[in-house]
Amino acid sequence: MDSPTSRWRPRLPRKRGRWAAGLAALIVLAGGGTWTAVADDSGPGVQREDRMLRMDGVPIDTSYFTSGGSERRPAVLIGHGFGGSKADVRAQAEKLAGDGYAVMTWSARGFGKSGGEISLNAPDAEVKDVSGLIDWLAGRPEVELDGAGDPRVGVTGVSYGGAVSLLAAGHDKRVDAVAPVITYWNLADALFPDGVFKKLWAGIFVTTGGGCQQLEKQLCEMYERVAVSGKPDAAARELLAERSPVAVADRIKVPALIVQGQSDSLFPLDHADAMAKAISGNGAPVSVDWIAGGHDGGDREGDRVEGRVGAWFDRYLKEEKGADTGPAFRVTRTGGIDSTDGAAQQRGASSVRYPGLRGGGEEIALAGDKQTFRNPAGASPPAISAVPGLGGGLSQLSSLGVGLSLDFPGQYARFDSRPFADSVRVTGSPTVRVNVTAGSGDAVLFGKVYDVSPDGKQQVLPSQLVTAHRITPAQQGRPIELTLPAVDHEIDSGHRLRLVLSATDLGYASPAAPATYTASLEGPLTLPTAPQVRTASTALPWWTWGLPAAAVVIAAALLLSARRRTATPAPDPALADVPLQITGLSKKYAKSADRYAVRELSFRVEKGQVLGLLGPNGAGKTTTLRMLMGLITPDDGDIRVFGHAIRPGAPVLSRVGSFVEGAGFLPHLSGRANLELYWQATGRPADDSHIEEALEIAGLGDALARAVRTYSQGMRQRLAIAQAMLGMPDLLILDEPTNGLDPPQIREMRDVMIRYAAGGRTVIVSSHLLSEVEQSCTHLVVMDLGRLVQAGPVAEITGSGDMLLVTTAREVAEPLVEKIAALPGIGSAVRTGDGLGLLVRLDGATSSELIAELVRLDLPLTGVGPHRRLEDAFLTLISGGSA
Repeated sequence: MDSPTSRWRPRLPRKRGRWAAGLAALIVLAGGGTWTAVADDSGPGVQREDRMLRMDGVPIDTSYFTSGGSERRPAVLIGHGFGGSKADVRAQAEKLAGDGYAVMTWSARGFGKSGGEISLNAPDAEVKDVSGLIDWLAGRPEVELDGAGDPRVGVTGVSYGGAVSLLAAGHDKRVDAVAPVITYWNLADALFPDGVFKKLWAGIFVTTGGGCQQLEKQLCEMYERVAVSGKPDAAARELLAERSPVAVADRIKVPALIVQGQSDSLFPLDHADAMAKAISGNGAPVSVDWIAGGHDGGDREGDRVEGRVGAWFDRYLKEEKGADTGPAFRVTRTGGIDSTDGAAQQRGASSVRYPGLRGGGEEIALAGDKQTFRNPAGASPPAISAVPGLGGGLSQLSSLGVGLSLDFPGQYARFDSRPFADSVRVTGSPTVRVNVTAGSGDAVLFGKVYDVSPDGKQQVLPSQLVTAHRITPAQQGRPIELTLPAVDHEIDSGHRLRLVLSATDLGYASPAAPATYTASLEGPLTLPTAPQVRTASTALPWWTWGLPAAAVVIAAALLLSARRRTATPAPDPALADVPLQITGLSKKYAKSADRYAVRELSFRVEKGQVLGLLGPNGAGKTTTLRMLMGLITPDDGDIRVFGHAIRPGAPVLSRVGSFVEGAGFLPHLSGRANLELYWQATGRPADDSHIEEALEIAGLGDALARAVRTYSQGMRQRLAIAQAMLGMPDLLILDEPTNGLDPPQIREMRDVMIRYAAGGRTVIVSSHLLSEVEQSCTHLVVMDLGRLVQAGPVAEITGSGDMLLVTTAREVAEPLVEKIAALPGIGSAVRTGDGLGLLVRLDGATSSELIAELVRLDLPLTGVGPHRRLEDAFLTLISGGSA
């Protein structure tokens, strides 16, 4: 998008010529491609519009979410993670839109349906695209402005999207607040820490992006050069650093909520520390939140984090001074097992200021003489610490006193402390001074601190983290300080700490040539304890207060509902073979006496049908599906599944399978293992799962043996549908099963639905892709404003229009076409593309009258029939026949 954006204009004063804003908006709109209004039944009043914008000629796929009236409101941009697309952040966008924001999501260059190549957030590519999106927002009438062409806007995103939020704030001074989540400050430090190549994560990074060929040429060449040599050069570091937030550190001057993961060997906690120091040093408000999970896996605390991001924007975009933005520093601590459900317990700890990574140092003496160890030829076998995709689960276990790590004899030096008399909480990065020498060249070492049990039989590596160190000849033979992994970990009394300096690590590139190293201590191990960080008190077990409270609530509910309770209706034998019959179904919106989400809805679904549930935004589709699945109770009417009335927990629901967009899977497990684990959780016999049948229909093939983190979006969707098909339910409900899929994947999903129904089972699918519904569904139910508009076979609904297709044995001459168009009762007549037919729109005449006139004109007819796409029929139905 070639436009005079304000990426580098001063923040104060906020002035910009109206002509410049108008020109920028005009250029965006002119290159915008086509609009698609998408039906979205996520909740009343939330609308989504999809649009393809062009930025410097590159198509960028966007979605825009709003709700409510036309009053102005702040805007939020949400970026996605590397390898993902805008579909990944749709749920968060819908929630923020429902909370009163204008929200825009987009697929970054090289991802999703967007074009272009991946430039890793280059200032003149991905970052400039964000400025183009801000230009577009400035032209929206419902977006609040701080000045001409200057919308009130915040930017958030995870990982890759988090980095672009920071870069946007540094390059475009219209950004008013940011909330980056588990992202990097300097990508060079992330992939080349202290000059050591983080080969495993770098390879995953490139592969997730679609391979080296998807990257900008110089990035691909850089990666291949470093991967071959095993050592990053200065040019490689400079290339990544200039595309990182660190390059604009002095220009990020907006309120920043920084969320970073403890289970993250890709972007560890020191990246958040650098962000916090730089942005707060610029005078902007900063809060830091260390979550339990991260890129290695574990609990990313999605609901809590999104809630805090929303509150952050409420405070700094909506200027709600009462908004609870949380403490200046918070860390999630895991410890203990809930005896009621076996889940790991989590508690928050916080302080009124961010302690950094060196707060409250406590010196711990270590024992051990100078030690000699070797880097083996080819650096193999390597020591094992973090394994991407598994590390999160292992780090969760490490907080519970369980760990998995491996150091090979002869490849490391080890120094132990005395047993601790009292427990100590480490919060930050330990440091130690050592003296290291190498036989020749650089010494590449990996530092880690183990928590060792009293009997010495078990050692745990907190969060499975190590730090890489390249010690050059100039640094050897004299004391140097090593900074060790930043963690939040409690060392129990009686335990010891063990410092290990290893010559190898699975995740990194060590020198291929064999080498001999020596290492000795030059001082104690210093532990940051951050004493001002206080852990919230442990809550009482839920049953100590929950059972009495539940008894009171149940008693009150029984008393209040005694007069209006009715017994569950008896099964209807006449409907025993009918998958679904809905009669007079109604549901009002919450807190409304006269506004209906669904009103007097009735329809019936037979065996073997694939029924499409269609309707514009707010039509009541999702509300209907929720009532059908027993998740909410209707105000009136009856739902019968195989003759049984639906109530929450009704036994007949075991014959119903459902897929709701965004099914969650454990990324490190295979597809098959995920499905087996899910079925075990249902408590039903393994033989009843019919897992092989479900997998055959889903068509995942050999991919079932691969980790889910390697799956494409289409494969994840099919795995989610296979999960819904476990037990081979007689009625399968699919809500937007093709969302986020490309055309080939959509065709595959269509085949899955058709194959499933072919066995006499029934499928109900809610979708906004009318062309796909037309090809995959046998029957339709069209809803609008909560009511039934029309129901019946697809062919019947699409064939009820006033457009006829007339086919002929020879090409129709243009003068004859004009005569037909001029006939009484004919609205228009145009030739088809091949000339061997006409599209005739009736305007009062009947089809029989038209045929008679065509015969009179000696037209060699071969066929006359209705011609209308489902899209035409749908628009006609919901517009009351006016379309």
